[in-house]
Amino acid sequence: MFSWFGKVSFVPYSKVQDFAVHLKDGRLMGSVCQDCGFQTFPPRADCPLCMSENYAFKEYSGEGTLYTYTRIDAAPTGFDNEVPYTVAVVELAEGGRALAWFGDTIRADEIQIGMRVQVVPRVFEDTEDIRVYYTVETPGTTWGKAPSPHCG
Repeated sequence: MFSWFGKVSFVPYSKVQDFAVHLKDGRLMGSVCQDCGFQTFPPRADCPLCMSENYAFKEYSGEGTLYTYTRIDAAPTGFDNEVPYTVAVVELAEGGRALAWFGDTIRADEIQIGMRVQVVPRVFEDTEDIRVYYTVETPGTTWGKAPSPHCG
């Protein structure tokens, strides 16, 4: 499943691998500890507070605040044809932070730290392989979701 992010994982199994399946289905998922209630994004299978392995996925709205951002003009190998691009760290309303590319609904001259934003799950449509990611868009941006969660 993590190959959907464009990277090969050398770990044969992850307790939270269904995160990628949910993202492909249009759902931004975090996790919540079933013992103490601690929430986190991205999802974690082991609670950092009480060390419990008892967790459940929780759907996040994607609403948040721009924490910081940077424009990339000299990209690492593999991203050469993408420059320039801007990435952001978003403080999510439900807790946790997401790293995402800016999407088409926010112009570069509109970007301000502290602005309200929406993190939106995406799937690359122009590749043969499945590739999942998310973008930072204007608040209220909508997207398609699969009918219902089917795992985790």
